[in-house]
Amino acid sequence: MVQNDTLRNVAIIAHVDHGKTTLVDAMFKQSGVFRLDQRVDDRVMDSMDLERERGITIAAKNCAVTWHGVKINIIDTPGHADFGGEVERALSMAGGAILLVDASEGPLPQTRFVLSKTLAAGLPVLTVINKIDRKDARVAEVLNEIYDLFIDLGASEEQLDFPVLYAVGRDGVAMKKPDDPREDLTPLFEAILEHIPGPAHDPAEPFQMLVADLDYSDYLGRLAVGRIVHGRVEAKENLVCVHEDGSVAPLRVTKLQVYDGLRLKEAASVEPGDITVLAGIDDVAIGDTICTRENPKALPRIRVDEPTVVMRFGINTSPLAGCEGKIVQSRAIEERLDKESLRNVAITVEQTEDKEAFLVKGRGEFQMAILVETMRREGFELSVGRPQVILKTDAAGGVLEPVERLYVDCDEAFMGVVTEKLAQRKGRMLNCVNSGTGRVRLEFSVPSRGLIGYRDEFLTDTKGTGIINSYLEGYDAWRGDFPTRFSGSIVADRPGVAVAYALFNLEPRGTLFVEPGDQVYEGMIVGEHNRDNDIDVNPTKGKKLTNLRAAGKDENVILTPVKKMTLEYALHFVRDDELVEVTPQSIRLRKSELSAHRRYQMAGAKRKPRENAWKKRTTVLE
Repeated sequence: MVQNDTLRNVAIIAHVDHGKTTLVDAMFKQSGVFRLDQRVDDRVMDSMDLERERGITIAAKNCAVTWHGVKINIIDTPGHADFGGEVERALSMAGGAILLVDASEGPLPQTRFVLSKTLAAGLPVLTVINKIDRKDARVAEVLNEIYDLFIDLGASEEQLDFPVLYAVGRDGVAMKKPDDPREDLTPLFEAILEHIPGPAHDPAEPFQMLVADLDYSDYLGRLAVGRIVHGRVEAKENLVCVHEDGSVAPLRVTKLQVYDGLRLKEAASVEPGDITVLAGIDDVAIGDTICTRENPKALPRIRVDEPTVVMRFGINTSPLAGCEGKIVQSRAIEERLDKESLRNVAITVEQTEDKEAFLVKGRGEFQMAILVETMRREGFELSVGRPQVILKTDAAGGVLEPVERLYVDCDEAFMGVVTEKLAQRKGRMLNCVNSGTGRVRLEFSVPSRGLIGYRDEFLTDTKGTGIINSYLEGYDAWRGDFPTRFSGSIVADRPGVAVAYALFNLEPRGTLFVEPGDQVYEGMIVGEHNRDNDIDVNPTKGKKLTNLRAAGKDENVILTPVKKMTLEYALHFVRDDELVEVTPQSIRLRKSELSAHRRYQMAGAKRKPRENAWKKRTTVLE
């Protein structure tokens, strides 16, 4: 094997908000990607609107910088557990990784996940302890925690001997020791060239490239992105694509591109080990191998962890369907979901018996919410159900469910309510650490279904001061049922426009979701009931008018302000018999069966077997 020392392929891995994208910004500025007088936005790698709004990285992205004649391909990976498939896909292109850890928070659950995938791939790791300028930084303790994490994950002796740098990504400085002068990122670039090896290839092997990402161009069509494992490729060359089933499809390279900073640059040929963007094939999927026609040999495919959450996507069947969105057909929704499954290896789409609905499987409810929000902004109208966990069965026929390791950091005063809420959701406390600073760190083993909808509740219980993180631990025996919601729904029983007079009289019944002037329809959920049962109401009822006037009869109706409905809250709120209606302008809640009469009949049919069983038992006792 021969190493290409003019290249380095590096993935930056970390937990959410530990400073990956900010550090990449500084690397751009100091490597000459931007002019000295050029004005650029912060977090330039967060190119999606949702990424900028939420302050997180959702999709892995590629870029490149040059340092002392060596090209460094940088892969910025997501830090949220629900987007773990992006991390696994990105690591297939990397020859090493930079592990970024916050100097105060230390290694967190997603740090464990991304590091385990990196060590399993046998990649060398360069550790950077970031944000050492924080007042609560605990550099020595965090470094010990990192060593403990490496040992816990079964790192080899070579991997345990990792280099350590200290950085302040916001200021664009890195040091070999915390007390060294803070000048620039030169120590980081030098460490990358020294400790991350260049990509190795076999000169005797023909051209092979593993497709790790897909893109689309209006001018070039489908684009395949990946690292060249062996050989060279030239534009206009005739190649083949080896699919998962072993079939071979011919292709002609219409255009070759490589990364140059944030942009793509056309190239006549690409050398081994470089990350390239290849145009000229329509039928390609992530994990396929592009190689020569004379030697169509496939590389090991990218394998990701199985999905744990499934959600129903369907067309919008409410009376207001088609009023706000441009794309409402089931065919268009299916095509969009299939396109998403091609670009995201962690998502799979399945057909249902109902031709107008589809089952989408993924890593978590947050990943599903991002997908729904993206489709909504593209003009889609659709209805989605509550996220459900994917169950398995063991050899003895027992039911297994996904279980997560949950880490909680909160004030000592909120420990009781957090423990109580998680115990109701079948959580088991594994560890409790009280350092005497007024905050406690708790560790739980909780079913994944118990965390659906709990994060919003957790922020309310801890008054916004708590921190919660988790990662998938595996599958365990079913821990029993528990209530997902202790309240019922207030459901409209007729179509019309909501009236202030009616809503004012409904306020004592619970929390309302609609305002005066909003369109409602039969089966639409207009509020949350104080009790655990559903009630049908008339939010369109107006005040009876007479020709008599009296003092005190015409007071202004003052309503409690309505909390704006968010997509995440809606997905957590709905029950199994309810749906979320999503349009580009609105988010509404509704019953799966809109007819109040039909719902009454269905409830009666469910009660009848229980009543018959009770009568039979009473007769036996008599």
